[in-house]
Amino acid sequence: MAAPFIVRTGAAYDDHVSIIDLPLLPLGKGRDLTSERGVECPGDLPAASDPDLVARAEAAKAALGSRVFVLGHHYQRDEVIRFADVTGDSFKLARDAAARPEAEFIVFCGVHFMAESADILTSPDQKVILPDLAAGCSMADMARISQVEDAWDALVEAGVADDVVPVTYMNSSADIKAFCGKHGGVVCTSSNADVALEWAFAQKSDRPAGGKVLFLPDQHLGRNTAVLKMGMTLDDCVVWNPQLPNGGLTAQELRDAKVILWRGHCSVHGRFTADVVDRLREQHPGINILVHPECTHDVVLKADLVGSTEFIIKTIEAAPAGSTWAIGTELNLVKRLADTHPDKNIVFLDRNVCYCSTMNRIDLPHFVWAMESLVAGAVVNQIQVDPDTEHHAKIALERMLALPGKSHRD
Repeated sequence: MAAPFIVRTGAAYDDHVSIIDLPLLPLGKGRDLTSERGVECPGDLPAASDPDLVARAEAAKAALGSRVFVLGHHYQRDEVIRFADVTGDSFKLARDAAARPEAEFIVFCGVHFMAESADILTSPDQKVILPDLAAGCSMADMARISQVEDAWDALVEAGVADDVVPVTYMNSSADIKAFCGKHGGVVCTSSNADVALEWAFAQKSDRPAGGKVLFLPDQHLGRNTAVLKMGMTLDDCVVWNPQLPNGGLTAQELRDAKVILWRGHCSVHGRFTADVVDRLREQHPGINILVHPECTHDVVLKADLVGSTEFIIKTIEAAPAGSTWAIGTELNLVKRLADTHPDKNIVFLDRNVCYCSTMNRIDLPHFVWAMESLVAGAVVNQIQVDPDTEHHAKIALERMLALPGKSHRD
């Protein structure tokens, strides 16, 4: 049996490189185990042109039987998601994996932070596999643990840290979730971000300043939630830029702010623009604009409906035949919705084709390679969060699960 190739993540394995220090490595060449990208496959990767890839994937899955449980994220390409036992968003899939303790292998067709969450929530006997270790998340990469710790030190120096509760979006690394767990914070999804913020402010209701939130790592979800769901103003929010001294903020700005937004964003949802919304409304009177809350504030303000990926799917399922929709989320999902609902007119809310490039790194050759390796007795690309990070990250996740009244789906 070949030695397992394991990527251990978390504070115990982090050498505190900053985001600007991440090396640029050609896909599939070289290793950098402190980042989520550029890790080579230990073995032969099947050619993308191999006409037998589908048959090989089917054979490997059949050979593994109940020993393997395949998770497919909604943004995954069709050629891979066809092999998923369940589909969904990141946290839902991690919980689905935890509900299958008999599965020895969890093959996660998603990105790195999702596989980390699955490892945190599954049993120690289960092994979580990410078919391509280069499948990271640009948003998660925008908040490195060393940068967040530096920001917290600045909050301490400004005299406001005792007023602050950190809240991290599910789309963050395990060590950022663990940071929140250690500092009395919580994880949220796009479905329950408002409930998480309400909970966070309630933890500091006895403070003279009334409490503050450090929202990681997506500034747009944080801003849209604070302003449109919580009734705050844009002036109540400031943006912490980890590339600038003191985040680019003065101590007084930190003291005055209610929400400190980390300067991160989704590379897909950040592409949608308000001018495209205006153009589509001119071209298609009566069109419905449906977007994800990771979109920029000006796009969200122009939308008819805003919600999580699950909300988007259910909205389209319930929409009347003949209705017209422009959807602002990842293109694989939009295309799948259009194919599934031919009685509705569904278009993509962007001028250009834009897939989630890191999600799309999980392709059929990598999936076949990972599955056939497991059949041969080689555990490849195992994601393993260190025990201390797992402990504190789970605290933040459990606080989210205890939040009242809202779904925990993304």
